[in-house]
Amino acid sequence: MPLARSLSVTSLSGLEDWEEDFDLEDAVLFEIAWEVANKVGGIYTVIQTKARLTCEEWGDNYFLVGPYMESSVRTQVELIEPCNPALRRTIDKMNASGCKVYFGRWLIEGSPYVVLIDVGFTAWSLDRWKSELWENFSIGVPWFDREANDAVLFGFLTAWLLGEFAAQCDSPPHIVAHFHEWLAGLGLVLCRQRQLPVATIFTTHATLLGRYLCAGNVDFYNNLAEFNVDKEAGDRQIYHRYCLERAAARCAHVFTTVSKITAIEAEHLLKRKPDVVTPNGLNVKKFSAMHEFQNLHAQSKARIQEFIRGHFYGNLDFNLDKSVFFFIAGRYEFSNKGADLFLEALARLNYLLRVNHSEVTVIAFFIMPARTNNFNVETLKGQAVRKQLWDTAQTVKERFGKKLYESLLIGQLPDVSKMLDKEDFTIIKRAIFATQRQCQPPICTHNMLEDSSDPILTCIRRIGLFNSSSDRVKVIFHPEFLSSTSPLLPMDYEEFVRGCHLGVFPSYYEPWGYTPAECTVMGIPSVSTNLSGFGCFMEEHIADPSAYGIYILDRRYRGVDESCNQLTSFLFQFCQQSRRQRIIQRNRTERLSDLLDWRYLGRVRLFYPWFCNISQHSTPHGAEDDDEEERYDEDLEAEKDRLNIRQPYSSTYRLQNSVPEKN
Repeated sequence: MPLARSLSVTSLSGLEDWEEDFDLEDAVLFEIAWEVANKVGGIYTVIQTKARLTCEEWGDNYFLVGPYMESSVRTQVELIEPCNPALRRTIDKMNASGCKVYFGRWLIEGSPYVVLIDVGFTAWSLDRWKSELWENFSIGVPWFDREANDAVLFGFLTAWLLGEFAAQCDSPPHIVAHFHEWLAGLGLVLCRQRQLPVATIFTTHATLLGRYLCAGNVDFYNNLAEFNVDKEAGDRQIYHRYCLERAAARCAHVFTTVSKITAIEAEHLLKRKPDVVTPNGLNVKKFSAMHEFQNLHAQSKARIQEFIRGHFYGNLDFNLDKSVFFFIAGRYEFSNKGADLFLEALARLNYLLRVNHSEVTVIAFFIMPARTNNFNVETLKGQAVRKQLWDTAQTVKERFGKKLYESLLIGQLPDVSKMLDKEDFTIIKRAIFATQRQCQPPICTHNMLEDSSDPILTCIRRIGLFNSSSDRVKVIFHPEFLSSTSPLLPMDYEEFVRGCHLGVFPSYYEPWGYTPAECTVMGIPSVSTNLSGFGCFMEEHIADPSAYGIYILDRRYRGVDESCNQLTSFLFQFCQQSRRQRIIQRNRTERLSDLLDWRYLGRVRLFYPWFCNISQHSTPHGAEDDDEEERYDEDLEAEKDRLNIRQPYSSTYRLQNSVPEKN
């Protein structure tokens, strides 16, 4: 979404000879980020998912630049010789000068080229470069901040790489360098200070100061214009980091961010209004038939149900077929991610379901990595008991089947009283006795290192959700990333999301929000907020988001208690939906996936985007009974949605749209 142009700090030095139109084959794009082939957070997902489309558009002229991390390189990168002659000479010269620079292919979709710089190998230059940083920019970096020290090394090495590449090119180069976040931002600042012939783009995915302020429980969005940013950054001992981020934003030829809500934040905290808003996308896999993704949901749901049977053994006094699975996932930021609001809403939902004598049971999962030392013994025992019961049932079934088979062979009707003998009943009774437990099902699947002070567990103790038989809301806290090799819940994240019914992300600080976006492309409804980039994006382009399974919680103009009541209302309404209504809603949610596809967002990224408007639809939830014959034509509904979800206008990638006019 193009915003008002803000003037660049200086003209585009060294690029006076760029023609208004030129062949893209003559341009080279370097995309620089700390999370290239190095998974830390959401930027890794951004770069990984759009790599295929970028490679298709730029071909062999697209290079990702990141840090060399041996553990990641061993499993994700194939090291090869550079294909570009100028880049080969650049890397050889840097290596001959005391650096360690590697070249290879990142083994993801698109197989992009990567240039990986070993920052630790050049740590001997740190003091000299920090002195240069102070002399030229008056930014001092303390010795104890290892992350900032890495940013200094990475920034100087990146600027060295770009400058050397420009010098090694046979003809005047057309170089575009796209920097992500403050960890890579110093390289951009140095490019401008050294007047390298490089068009620079800086993208902030979240501001440093914004994240720290929101974690401190301040009324952030209503006081953006009032903050003394230098004092706030200094009080939190991140002033040097803030200066690096602000310098990159101010020096970039083009400054972008991922959502309008973050654009407002950046304008006040970084003192520059972003030129363009570039929403993040995903690689969307379309199915040839609508029922295919519904089948995947059913398969994944069955695997989650198996885990629940083990986790609640001995207390499985609820109907799994009438249970719905909610989840929240992401970085463990208790308030920023809205886990506090979700827990409070679950307590209120539990009360509503009990007083209304609802047959629905809610299983709420918290997937947030925290410090643990091992699996909870009781949780492991539950899965072992479940497997033992399954083996017992299979043994009795085989014995029963053999006797039935023999009876049929001799032409006699089986005597049911003789189908199970005394030994069979003994086996069954022992299995039943094994399901007895003397305690409530555990809340946490692991042993927490800081159990008494953990925010989620402390809140659960306060609201009293202990997975008792009378509770209609059960809570499971899984403080570890999901993995298909886990002995507890052997599913990867995508499988788990597909098996759930609703993702709940009531974040207070969420510059974009990949978790609800991932739910959308998999056809899973979700709750987001008007303080997240995703929520604002959907509100802007859909007249009635809830009709498509996108519930937008108001956290900007309502108090905490009002927001909690609104969230409780969303959850209670969802619990009242029939199975058929949930299927219809999932179909509608999945049809929004094109909005988030890099195939469309990638074409308009950094230039002039047009996005769709979706006209208002009636909300699918209600209180109709499953047995009522509602007229629902899937093909007709799909055709209506196709008319309402217009594809973005196609636009040809033009490099000058991402480069400001010459002053």
